[in-house]
Amino acid sequence: MPIAVYVLALGIFTQGTSEFMLSGLLPGMAADLGVSIPDAGLLISAFAIGMVVGAPLLAVATLNLPRRTALGWLQAVFVAAHVAGALAPGYGTLFATRLVSALAYAGFWGVAVATAVALVPESAKSRAVAVVAGGLTLATIVGVPAGTVLSQHASWRAAFWAVAVATAVSLVCTLVAVAADQRAQGAPDAPGAGGESGAEGGNGARRSVRAELRGMARPQLWLSYAITAFTFGAVIVTFSYLAPLLTDVTGVSEAWVPGLLALFGAGGLVGLVIGGRTAHAHPLATLGWGLGALAAVSVLLAVTARSTAAVVVLVFLLGIAGYVTNPALQSRVFALAPGAPTLVGATNTAAFNVGNTLAPFLGGLAIDAGLGYTSVAWVGAGLAAAGFAAVLRAVRAGRADAGHATPPKPRRHAPA
Repeated sequence: MPIAVYVLALGIFTQGTSEFMLSGLLPGMAADLGVSIPDAGLLISAFAIGMVVGAPLLAVATLNLPRRTALGWLQAVFVAAHVAGALAPGYGTLFATRLVSALAYAGFWGVAVATAVALVPESAKSRAVAVVAGGLTLATIVGVPAGTVLSQHASWRAAFWAVAVATAVSLVCTLVAVAADQRAQGAPDAPGAGGESGAEGGNGARRSVRAELRGMARPQLWLSYAITAFTFGAVIVTFSYLAPLLTDVTGVSEAWVPGLLALFGAGGLVGLVIGGRTAHAHPLATLGWGLGALAAVSVLLAVTARSTAAVVVLVFLLGIAGYVTNPALQSRVFALAPGAPTLVGATNTAAFNVGNTLAPFLGGLAIDAGLGYTSVAWVGAGLAAAGFAAVLRAVRAGRADAGHATPPKPRRHAPA
């Protein structure tokens, strides 16, 4: 595996840490900025909104940009936004920097995957994508707890500075490693997410976009996007408010919060391993069982939130149930729309972040209504149930498609 693939995973790790670390920073941020915890939670939604808009938009915008150039500029914008966020005088400025950060991060995701795939032979492409995506899993296990510890001993602004510095280091490593591996292979610095030939120029890019839009015109694909949004929303609504739930309801000391966040990440890693083994052969079954487990764990967490022992176990199980579906969610859309390799993945990223946008908002509404922090787990259970219903709809639609694709048997005529 080329070193550049691992360096791209490092970029996902540093930026992915910022995506999720606010779950452990919310109490300190709310106090410092003079807002409620639900209002601080909307900063998570701000990042998700940027991802929703940025993923498809930048997938198209980078079709004709050299990959190395696109990667460098996107990370530079991300670093600048985090410096501005660390210096933000108030809530509004910080909200704006989260939007800009997410736009850059969404673009980096698409170009990073395209670059990794282009650097390896056909037999290693799936593994290369898994390595790059593994940076996000590592962010939940290491980066998020580390950011929480840093915020507890310094401030939430220190966590933003740390992400900015780490991403700047990643930027330099990316420029050097991608260039070195491209020279070693004798390959040019091809255009970004689309992987189109640079010789075609603007017209070629426009033709590519039209072709991909045609490839995405399938109802089953959009049903899959709905499943993605429901599933990730069911996970993130509880995870977003996990720190205040642990401290205010369960009674866990703040010193233990980073460890429990890491436990969630460890459960997520186990879920990814399990889901990676079942998603290819049984994608819908993996989604169905995973969403059923996610709903059950969310209900149990809401009911037993005051029991420390139960919550510790359930946080780990929440990570497993939340991430076991991820490989099926990621791979199924490509199988449904093979003619749209650029936009299909970018739109799925947007679907993940539709859930990431709406779920914390719904959780905040429940908290503001006086239902307490346990209400977010009930919201998560409801979203998981909606996702399960969508999976059942996908199963029925798949059977109908298979029936239409089966040629009718010839009628047997009785002898005269």
